Amino acid sequence: MNVALRRLGFYVVSAWASITLNFAIPRLMPGDPTAALVARFKGQMSPEALRALRHAFGLVPGSTLTQYLTYLGHVARGDLGLSIAYFPAPVTEVIGTGLGWSLGLGGFALIVSFTLGTLLGVVAAWRRGGRLDSWLPPALSFLGAFPYFWLAMLVLYLFGFTLHWFPLQHARDPDLAFSGPSFGALVDVVSHAILPAVAVVLATLGGWMLSMRGAMLAVLGTDAIKLATAKGLQPQRIMWAYAARNALLPSVTSFGMALGFVVGGSLLTEIVFSYPGLGYLLVQAVRNQDTPLMQGLFLIITLSVLAANFFVDLLYIWLDPRARA
Repeated sequence: MNVALRRLGFYVVSAWASITLNFAIPRLMPGDPTAALVARFKGQMSPEALRALRHAFGLVPGSTLTQYLTYLGHVARGDLGLSIAYFPAPVTEVIGTGLGWSLGLGGFALIVSFTLGTLLGVVAAWRRGGRLDSWLPPALSFLGAFPYFWLAMLVLYLFGFTLHWFPLQHARDPDLAFSGPSFGALVDVVSHAILPAVAVVLATLGGWMLSMRGAMLAVLGTDAIKLATAKGLQPQRIMWAYAARNALLPSVTSFGMALGFVVGGSLLTEIVFSYPGLGYLLVQAVRNQDTPLMQGLFLIITLSVLAANFFVDLLYIWLDPRARA
């Protein structure tokens, strides 16, 4: 319990530092969010409306400390301000439109890649020198050397543009009316998500497999595995209950970090497929100089990474009793 509380205190301080940086960095840039709106309305804005907008964006009169305390109060209430590109929609509402798509696509692709890569790594290390261990790691490393967006364009051209097996863009068919959850709507959403998910899995599968294979080889050379073999235990039990369980710890840490970045979405993959996730929203925010939306996205991504790492720390303490000391 004391270890968990110390870790929690560290992450609370990290979250405060992230929020502070999120407040400070945009204010170090020239101009402010209202300048973009004035340019958008071609200067046809009354002084009263301009003052109201500055107040809405948290640029209240007073010192920087006053603005900082006001910003902390808004963040504590979940108020991240108004979006410029989607004005007058709140930032939280805009982020909410892409959060579900990013979690669904990125989370599914991460779970598939991690599970399949870990299993392949365990089997390849256990049967080292065999056919699976000889050709699969180099092939997956070759695929992983290509950027996400290149693999995304490749699968899009092959399976979408040439073979017409899957849709080319978006997360669902805009011509279909979705009145509620249905089997047809689920099939349409899944068909739009298959190609982006395949691109992410192909690019990351090799890393998970090689990581697990290396950890397994290190564990297989320990005295504990030799003792289990000498006791006459079944090979399958030694492989999964002794070797794989101990070799899984480093991969769990990497999985937690990757889980936090899922919220940020696969930026370039979402751009290639015009998939309306957070990565696509971030590009639109940069393109439209939407500072409040960029702040909100950065904050959500940072806090998600911290939360995922805290969860992994707790899981690591539970898996490895030595970490409790």
